[in-house]
Amino acid sequence: MNPDLDALKPYPFEKLATLKAGVTPPAQLAHIPLTIGEPQHAPFAEALATLHAHQLDFARYPATAGIPELRGAIADWARRRFRLDGLDPEHQVLPVNGTREAIFAFVQAALDRSRPARVAVPNPFYQIYEGATLLAGGQPLYLDCRAESGFRPDFDAVPAEVWREVQILFLCSPGNPTGAVTPRAEFEKLIALADEFDFIIASDECYSELYLDEDAPPPGLLEACAAMGRHDYRRCLVFHSLSKRSNLPGLRSGFVAGDAELIAPFKRYRTYHGCAMSLPLQHASITAWNDEAHVRANRDAYRAKFSAVTEILAPVLEFPAPEASFYLWPAVPGGDDEAFTRELFAAEHVSVLPGSYMGRPATGDGMGRPATGDGMGRPAAGDGMGHPTTGDGMGRQGADGTNPGAGRIRLALVAELEPTVEAAGRIRRFIERRA
Repeated sequence: MNPDLDALKPYPFEKLATLKAGVTPPAQLAHIPLTIGEPQHAPFAEALATLHAHQLDFARYPATAGIPELRGAIADWARRRFRLDGLDPEHQVLPVNGTREAIFAFVQAALDRSRPARVAVPNPFYQIYEGATLLAGGQPLYLDCRAESGFRPDFDAVPAEVWREVQILFLCSPGNPTGAVTPRAEFEKLIALADEFDFIIASDECYSELYLDEDAPPPGLLEACAAMGRHDYRRCLVFHSLSKRSNLPGLRSGFVAGDAELIAPFKRYRTYHGCAMSLPLQHASITAWNDEAHVRANRDAYRAKFSAVTEILAPVLEFPAPEASFYLWPAVPGGDDEAFTRELFAAEHVSVLPGSYMGRPATGDGMGRPATGDGMGRPAAGDGMGHPTTGDGMGRQGADGTNPGAGRIRLALVAELEPTVEAAGRIRRFIERRA
């Protein structure tokens, strides 16, 4: 087997199951999970009707590039949403089976292991960025997202010699788990950095349609390119999905768009990978991308939940006011996110995710590299996988630094209003009793 598999960390939900093992919550309270970012709102019904209408197309092989009608619907949506002067559906758009699959596959296709192969990721982060990097033979570069930087990476703190090793920079805006939004000016600054140091910007924008202010949709990477007159979207790719936008996580439908010189070889890779989207799913996706009314209704439902939950929890928890996504990122009283999670489950039958499970401790120079080594981000001593020997191997703090997710929990407000409000009330009751 590929020895790089041994470098993969336990998935956050595996660690959560271990943490909760042996705990018996109160049987009289129904379990309310606030852990997985899986929308529980009703899926867009018209898309499901379209899926049913095209069910006989399951008898046909789909093409990797997708049908022209889907690429056209995607390009039209992106042009409207991000005020683009143009997006060529033939060469700058590629349908994919959700952003998770596409993000993982793109790193395998793009990383050049013949030279330093660092992939910069926000920290805390979506686990796929790290796993894809490790299995492609690369080295993650963890960019901490802390309160003092607005829960976004401090890109100015990365020295030039580190940027020279970076091949891909992952952005997540709106952010998971923090809800932070990257301003357009920051996108523009990063595009200039990518030009200077010749790296790819991969912007994960799967939460872009869940925002609280209807008049202030989050900007996107391609929008910043267009504002700079870069209509070729050089070095830039965005990843979008119907999972959150249309409550269709099981449809596994999204797209990658941007630089045609990146899309073309990625499409070639995917042809061999064998991951073309089935035709009924493509037709359902067209229906979803062409409708905005259900997306606005979805945002209204999330606004109602954020308002209700904030009213309940703000008196007992400190958390940044999210601009978008469906997460809250509160600091826990006492600072021990694991203990808080376990005790909350035991007392109130509510599951949350410890923030430390989504982050990695800083090491050595603060850039995710040990303080000693060979100058290529490899350690002189350690476990042989680019990780220092300090720490407990679970992403919790070691002697070399702190985990930027530690002391916080992620609350995924994905259920309908009533159970979400019930969960918030139980959390507040738990905190008040615990104080």
